[in-house]
Amino acid sequence: MNDAPPSPTGLTAPGRALAPFRFPAFRAIWTANLASNIGSMIQSVAAAWLMTDLTKSHQLIALVQASTTLPIMLLALFAGAIADNHDRRLVMLVAQVGMLIASALLAALTWAGMIGPLSLLALTLTVGAGTALNGPAWQASVRLQVGPEDLPQAISINTIAFNLGRSVGPAVGGVLISLAGPATAFALNTLSYIALIVVLLRWRPDMPPRQRQPILASIATGVRFCAGSSPVRRVLGRGISFSFAAISYLALMPILVREQIGGSEVDFGLLLGAFGLGSIIVALGVAGLRRRWGNERLLGTAQIAFAAAMLPIALTTSLPLAIACTMVAGGAWVATLTTLNVAMQLRSPEEILGRCLAIYQAITFGGMAVGSYAMGLLSDYIGVGNTLIFSAVLLLFLTPLLRWLAPMPARDEGRVMA
Repeated sequence: MNDAPPSPTGLTAPGRALAPFRFPAFRAIWTANLASNIGSMIQSVAAAWLMTDLTKSHQLIALVQASTTLPIMLLALFAGAIADNHDRRLVMLVAQVGMLIASALLAALTWAGMIGPLSLLALTLTVGAGTALNGPAWQASVRLQVGPEDLPQAISINTIAFNLGRSVGPAVGGVLISLAGPATAFALNTLSYIALIVVLLRWRPDMPPRQRQPILASIATGVRFCAGSSPVRRVLGRGISFSFAAISYLALMPILVREQIGGSEVDFGLLLGAFGLGSIIVALGVAGLRRRWGNERLLGTAQIAFAAAMLPIALTTSLPLAIACTMVAGGAWVATLTTLNVAMQLRSPEEILGRCLAIYQAITFGGMAVGSYAMGLLSDYIGVGNTLIFSAVLLLFLTPLLRWLAPMPARDEGRVMA
């Protein structure tokens, strides 16, 4: 696959929002990744809705969301060390093939009527383990796909791919579950991995030579850097606080739809689709907002908007109002996490980039996993609406507190990339 970009013009000129698309490798990987993201969201909707059929426990239902994020918390450090010590393309290939096999097994067991709550969680955990292995290698490989001046735009566009999947996938998943059942949704996700596997097999990037270290020593090097860098520590602190407080909405959404709104799997898909649509709209302009407002102002505004969106969702039985609020929440979600991701990448040296991004993933997704479990447990006692109100109030409390305790790095503070 030829990585050389053509002469830039118009919207693809360096620094513009769509500049990364002038690189053939980025275009191909982005397109294949979009297909995989759509499939993953279809499977996520199917798994969450299937769990509501298998059990009435709010805790177990919320654990479906946790099962996709807990492996990232537990395995990310090892995955980061692997990404820095080995060919990142091959690491991604192994992860994609592993997730394909796990999804195929999930489809087969569901078709055979042999799936239960624990086996469903076990297989979604396995897919989450593949995501954990893939994540640091994939994020670190973005530098191999585009020029350094286009890295922030590439990160934002990759976020768009994820959120396009989040927008289209749930709607497709909801309809597919109602027409053909969750097993068909799991099978479709299995097929979605194939395009990305083919693209990765064809991609031959020029990679700097790796200086391999034992895994534990490699992890220790990354941990020492992140622990010793004040700007990085502050970014990590902001990531875990937001993810813990905000994840309750996504974790409890299937319960909200079924019990409070009285909706179906199609309504569940529409809400997730609205979340993705809001994310896409904001992702297209988040780089400009970040330049105009700065990281701190953008983060504070986004987090307050997320909390403000959760409050009416916690009280409403109206699907249209829930959809409107969910779009706001989706935009605030992507503005926050994209800003944190860019800040982390710009302050991470190339030789330990995979480990730094893995630590960021472990902290952020760990907050999501613990938050999913905690809010699901709380919901069993005080109900979905009260739990969402608690989450919104917690987020409103943490936003000004962390602006004081862990302010975002200034523009040039700790940067290792121009």
